[in-house]
Amino acid sequence: MSNFLYGANVRANGIRQHYLRYGGRGRPVVVVPGITSPAVTWGFVAERLGAHVDTYVLDVRGRGLSESSDTLDYGLDALAADVNAFAASLGLEGYVLVGHSMGARIGIRAARQKPAGLERLVLIDPPVSGPGRRAYPAKLDWYIDSIRLMRDGAGMEALRPFSPTWTDEQLRLRAEWLHTCDERAIVTTYQGFHDDDVHADLPHVAVPTLLIAAGRGDVIRPDDLAELRTLLPAMQVTTVANAGHMIPWDDEAGFYRAFGDFLGTPIAD
Repeated sequence: MSNFLYGANVRANGIRQHYLRYGGRGRPVVVVPGITSPAVTWGFVAERLGAHVDTYVLDVRGRGLSESSDTLDYGLDALAADVNAFAASLGLEGYVLVGHSMGARIGIRAARQKPAGLERLVLIDPPVSGPGRRAYPAKLDWYIDSIRLMRDGAGMEALRPFSPTWTDEQLRLRAEWLHTCDERAIVTTYQGFHDDDVHADLPHVAVPTLLIAAGRGDVIRPDDLAELRTLLPAMQVTTVANAGHMIPWDDEAGFYRAFGDFLGTPIAD
């Protein structure tokens, strides 16, 4: 039985932000997805989380049903301000911010601002590229080409070469929603992976933090983990050994186990 409650919009940080809510009881958890992942694509994770905590999945500006435009600021500072304003607008207290990939970088920048109500932070395989660092392993064309195909109505099979290990169900959902990703938003975020220095933000994160790394994603390597530990020594680190960057798609059970009791209650079976 689904614990999906509703989708809704809220005006926060001067824009319309769309979100999905699951569960409705327990500690608030705000999920911020990655660069081309509208909120609905994280629905299967939110269903599991919603069985234990009050879960909100955000459409980042320029994705899904949140606001987008030719003039909207898609930079990291704006995205972080969105998340903090979103939580404040709903009056969330003692909440956990859970971010994947781009969402994790947003979480780092948002946490640096020490927003009222933020109690814990979960970083899921954040890109560790930045000024003077090695490039993010995925290429921009991978995102843009797939978005354009879906914008033209190419259908699910056109996405299979981009994500050959995904199931039909996973591909079908991505095919349905990928066209909602604003191309300029994706380009700006991708450039930000290389221009924004989130490493400089980490020493200023004051809440308990959990890093969940992919064992096969090549986004975070052992030397990267070592550096991240020096920047935020109190951070807990766990690795999902058999998963690539899209961890819950590759090893869903392992992904849930990686949380342990960090959310205040175990979410794994």
